Amino acid sequence: MKTTLSVLAAAMLALVSVGSAAQAQSATKPEIKIGFVPGPYIDGFKAGVEPELKKKGYKVKYFEFSTGLEANTAVFKNDIDANVMQHTVFLDSYNQRQKTDLTGIITVPTPPMGLYSTKHKKSEDVKAGATVVVPNDPVNLQRALWILRDLGWIEIKDNNPVDVTELDVVKNNKGIKIVPLENAQAPRALGDADFAAVQGNFAIYSGLKLTEAFALEKMTKPYTNVVAVKRGNADAQWARDIADGYRSDTFKSAIRNDKFYAGFVLPDYFN
Repeated sequence: MKTTLSVLAAAMLALVSVGSAAQAQSATKPEIKIGFVPGPYIDGFKAGVEPELKKKGYKVKYFEFSTGLEANTAVFKNDIDANVMQHTVFLDSYNQRQKTDLTGIITVPTPPMGLYSTKHKKSEDVKAGATVVVPNDPVNLQRALWILRDLGWIEIKDNNPVDVTELDVVKNNKGIKIVPLENAQAPRALGDADFAAVQGNFAIYSGLKLTEAFALEKMTKPYTNVVAVKRGNADAQWARDIADGYRSDTFKSAIRNDKFYAGFVLPDYFN
């Protein structure tokens, strides 16, 4: 009987300890503030990551920004804890230019950039003088030019992503006209241009389907998006808990069971 009572007491103590740990964590960081720009990332977070954070005693507060620059500035100024909206190359470029110290703590499912058209279905139909809208920031311009290169339309020289311009096109096999435009405006340009290279998040936000793109980029790891925090917070318990939320079965099931994410590039932890 004494042994049984001892086991029960130990079990009760363990439950109290777990509860106390969760309460202590919540008291230390009761609320996680996380930012997004227009696109597909906030819904995935709400469906798969927030439930895991709530289990650990956190509340989540959401902030939406018009641009990535605003979202990064908010993290740097401690207005929010983290954001989800950018790839590592963009993040590194932002740090270099703004003298900041943001870092990615985990990659997230990311829609690739796509080349879209409402006028053309086949590459051989493209005539000289056809207009192709591309992003006007160097890093994403390079990604768009890579799509055109892979189609065999142009040849480009190697360059640092932050220094890329249209002048890096050394051969234009199709005689296309490259038109730089602000990223968010690209989907609207499809009514006038022959093609538009659209970042995945803006494509989805505007109703374009990845599966219906004329061509998709061959996305590599530096261009998959990350959760960004201040470098000094990368090892904080709440940051690790965000990362664990993305690795959770709850999040992976939410993504795998939703056709919306067809065409997304999935991180290694989905394997």
